[in-house]
Amino acid sequence: MLTSQRKKIILEKLAQDGQVVAKQLSELFGLSEDTLRRDLRELDSEGLLQRVHGGALPVSSAIATFAERNTLESAAKTAIAKAAAAMIMPGQVVILDGGTTSAELVKQLPRNLQATIVTHSPSVAVGLVEHPNIEVIMIGGRLYKHSIVCVGAAAVEAMSHIRADIYFMGVTGVHPVAGLSTGDLEEAYIKRALAARAAETVVLASAAKLNAASQYAIGELTLAQTIVVEGDTAEALIEPLQQAGVIVIKA
Repeated sequence: MLTSQRKKIILEKLAQDGQVVAKQLSELFGLSEDTLRRDLRELDSEGLLQRVHGGALPVSSAIATFAERNTLESAAKTAIAKAAAAMIMPGQVVILDGGTTSAELVKQLPRNLQATIVTHSPSVAVGLVEHPNIEVIMIGGRLYKHSIVCVGAAAVEAMSHIRADIYFMGVTGVHPVAGLSTGDLEEAYIKRALAARAAETVVLASAAKLNAASQYAIGELTLAQTIVVEGDTAEALIEPLQQAGVIVIKA
C-alpha cells in the first residue's frame, strides 16, 4: 500500500472515531509503530491532525486569521452569542474573552444592561463604548494578533485582583479526552488564569471546535461548567461532554 493511501485511511478513521492510536494503526496495516508515528508526524505538519501521546486527534479548523474567521459560521456564532448574552444578569462582573464569537456577543448585549465587563481584548473593549451602563475594565499586555487579545505576565498579574461572576471563554478545541485547547501557549495561560477568577466558566464553541484539539492545553473539560453549542449540533458530539459532567446548552 502506498503511503498516500495509508494516510488517507488514517484520516478517514480519525474522522469516524474521533481519535487514532499508533499501536492500533500498526496492527491494522501490519507495519511498525515507528512507521505509523512518522505518518502521523507528517500529517500533523500538514495541519491535517493534532498529534498527542500515543496517537492523534482531529485538528481544530479555527486557525485562520481574525478577519477570515469573522466571516465563518456567522449564523452559528450569532445564535451562540445570543444565548450567552442572555446568561448575563444586571449588576454582574463578567469576564469576556477575545475572538470572533465574543465580538458577536458584544453586539447581542442589551443597550440598557448595567454590568461590569473585564476583557483583555481591545476590540471587545471598543465594541462596548456605545453601552452607557457597562463599565469596561481593560487588561493590558502583549498583543496576540491572531485573537486580538493581550497576553503575558502583566495581564496575569492584573487578573489576580478580579473576582467575576462569569467568564465567557473562547477556545479552538473542545475534546472529551484532550479537554480545552488553543493555538498559543501564552493564551492558554491567560485563559486558565481567567477561569480561576470567575465563579462560573462558560465556553462558546461552534461546530468546528467540537471533538478537535489544538497544540496547547487550557485545562480539562471540566474547567468549564457550561458549554454553549449550535442548536443543530449532533448528539454524538454532545453526549461525551455531558458524560464528563459539563452542562451543554444548545443555542
